[in-house]
Amino acid sequence: MILKVDKPHTQAGRLTDWVQRLRPVAIPALAVAILILAWTAISHLASEVSYADVEAALAATPAGALAIALACAGLSFAALVVYDLGALDFIGRKVPRGAVALTSFCAYAVGNTVGFGPLTAGAIRYRFYTPYGLEPDQVARVVAFVTVAFGLGLAGTTALGLLIAAGELSMLPLPALTLQILGAGVLAFLAGLCITAGRGRTFRMFRLTLRLPSGRRMLHQFVATLVDIGASASVLWILLPPDSIALPAFIAIYAVAVGLGVISHVPAGLGVFETVIVSTLSSHLPIDRILAALVLYRVIYHLVPLVLAVLLITGLELRKAARTPLMDALLKSGHRLAPPMIGGFTLVLGALLVFSGVTPAGSHALEALGAKIPLPVLESAHFLGSVLGMALLVVARGLVYRLDGAWWLAVIIVPISAVLALFKALAIGEVLLLATLFLALLASRRAFSRHASLLHQAMTPGWLAAMAVLLVTAAALLLFMYKDVNYTHALWWQFEFSSEAPRSLRALVGIVLVAGFVAWWSLIRPVNTPSALPDGNELEHALRIASAQARADAGLVAMGDKYLLFSADGRAFIMYGRQGRSWVALSDPIGPRECWPELVWRFAEMARHAGGRAVFYQVAPESLGLYADAGLMAFKLGEEARVHLPSFDLKGGKRANLRQALNRAERESLRFEIVAPDALSDCMDELAAVSDAWMAHHKVREKRFSLGAFDPAYVRRQPVAVLRREGRIIAFASLLLTGLKEEASIDLMRFAPDAPNGTMEVLLLRLLMYFQDTGYKCFSLGMAPLSGLSPSTAAPIWHRVGRAVFEHGERFYNFSGLRAFKAKFQPDWQARYLAVAGGINPMLALADITVLISGGLKGVIGK
Repeated sequence: MILKVDKPHTQAGRLTDWVQRLRPVAIPALAVAILILAWTAISHLASEVSYADVEAALAATPAGALAIALACAGLSFAALVVYDLGALDFIGRKVPRGAVALTSFCAYAVGNTVGFGPLTAGAIRYRFYTPYGLEPDQVARVVAFVTVAFGLGLAGTTALGLLIAAGELSMLPLPALTLQILGAGVLAFLAGLCITAGRGRTFRMFRLTLRLPSGRRMLHQFVATLVDIGASASVLWILLPPDSIALPAFIAIYAVAVGLGVISHVPAGLGVFETVIVSTLSSHLPIDRILAALVLYRVIYHLVPLVLAVLLITGLELRKAARTPLMDALLKSGHRLAPPMIGGFTLVLGALLVFSGVTPAGSHALEALGAKIPLPVLESAHFLGSVLGMALLVVARGLVYRLDGAWWLAVIIVPISAVLALFKALAIGEVLLLATLFLALLASRRAFSRHASLLHQAMTPGWLAAMAVLLVTAAALLLFMYKDVNYTHALWWQFEFSSEAPRSLRALVGIVLVAGFVAWWSLIRPVNTPSALPDGNELEHALRIASAQARADAGLVAMGDKYLLFSADGRAFIMYGRQGRSWVALSDPIGPRECWPELVWRFAEMARHAGGRAVFYQVAPESLGLYADAGLMAFKLGEEARVHLPSFDLKGGKRANLRQALNRAERESLRFEIVAPDALSDCMDELAAVSDAWMAHHKVREKRFSLGAFDPAYVRRQPVAVLRREGRIIAFASLLLTGLKEEASIDLMRFAPDAPNGTMEVLLLRLLMYFQDTGYKCFSLGMAPLSGLSPSTAAPIWHRVGRAVFEHGERFYNFSGLRAFKAKFQPDWQARYLAVAGGINPMLALADITVLISGGLKGVIGK
């Protein structure tokens, strides 16, 4: 696939490229800055509140309120399932409802707690839905539908609250009438959307055209959102003192707080959400009661669902003996969801241990421990427990990436942390949560099968930002808990059962040291990247692997213009090129399929370590789940034409033109011949003359990477098919074959300017007949770029842009003509995809691929 794409060299283009490079670091840094401001605001608002006041408010919360809050949380998560069901119905796909409910619950349990919902929850949906036959673009539409539905519903719920209870929102810096007008305007906009959906199902704004679901479906989604937001707001409202604020008014405040938390990009809106709630309610309620309610809300609506989701996945892993259709679907889902779920749970428990280390243990626990254990044991347990909490944050990333080393480390750290939790504060709750995690790890052992070193996994800016958020929050908690303690240097050396402030200070130092080491290692870690193209021995080894498998295009490795990454056992490899920030692997890995996961993960991480983006070009749909597990998103490139040779024939009216082409060739005395590699030296000069004449006639340059070039050493490695007229070669096609004799394909195909019309058809027909007679199963005619993309207005933007280029891009490349030519042979069309790391715009990767194939920017401009 070749697109003519000119990279910008203007000042604006350089600025855009600079912004793209800075964005992965800038957004996490901004999130940390917002969090610092938020905690500063909360500290100012709570300056007169002590930890003892909050502890008393927690103890005063009625058990009935906790039960109602739990029920409201359950109702909220039940309403969230409607989002996924509506999205699947919207795109016309069926998935078992029990499996959808499991995925929705797990996605929101992780997304609500870890943050970055469209990414974290979207990744879980991607891992789950692709095995059920959904195309990557369809999963992206599900994620987009759910995200937009929530956003519109959040806006509508806020507007209703402003309209109904504006008079009770005196804490907001706007008059009641202004709030009502604002709410009415938002509702009018949403009503207009529903009317538009009911009439034409499209919504146009500026240059954007969006297909909307039917008015009825939008109404269903709005009701689901209303139930979701109302129920989740009720979780916190129930925990506040009675008669503090009317529920409609509180829902409006809650919706604004949630929205600002999402916009801030701080994980779970931590600090931002609390700042909005405290600042708006502080004039009506005691701040200690607000803080206590917020703590309980985080536990009930974030921690409890995450624990339940992990227990559910663990139960599915343990019940593999039950074989019913629904259980099979749930097991299939559970096994794929286990790593991100357990990784997210490990992250939360690591944070919990860190926060536990900087907060008081409680006088009753210390009295009980003082009578049983010596002081050094308590001090050591407190310090080590906090340090291991930070270590779990590092391990959590490895668990998400399915590293077996991370699994083993977690299995060691978790029980040790449970024992330390008992010795430092008799923290039974922490022990139970750690025991749950330990059980989940044991039950899901098979899901963590990647053999890779945890030390070689660089922490991304997002994970480093999560650690920074944790440190800022821990420091803020410590300052709040001990703000009545006067700081002196002597505090560091106080070791007593009752001296909790010094103990927490030392724990914070240990946490910071571990975090600093991780950040330092991420900066200075060794990055092993190939510095040279493969030598003769490596190339021959790769050719032996390519010859022992079925795919013919693996022979492109013989060009020697691509870097090679071999599997650990040397039985498989990836061939790739580098252009700009793109590390582009050509097709799926070559070799036994059991070696593919390791190679895909290693390649993606190698690109990330070097500051690049991993790209897989022209991959098959059967392997998309593998790329999804490695954090890659897939975009359809086009379709490959594959002729099934056992059933190929020239009978019937549809192939009359092909028979006529063969008859003309007979009349013109065109003779077909397969020249073996050892006989090519005798006709190499003649082949070179045809190749040079063809390039001069078409005014093109040699291509690279995914296409072969006319290099005599490369051409001699495989047989060449030729057409002769009166003994002179007028056309040839170099062939790609393997030792298994299952698939054949063409590489170079060139003809002399004076060759008769239909020469290419004749050459391909003769090849199809030849390989059919010699027992091959399939013949690949190569890609038809950008073909097979959906013309629907409901299709993703990638499809619509690609379709427009396919239909109107003849100036740059004859896309439609190429497909029409290959369609003459009535092939089977198989989709091929571009898998891109990090969800970046695929056009950036395609621009680099175009330069890579063309041999440089001059090749792009000069064809």
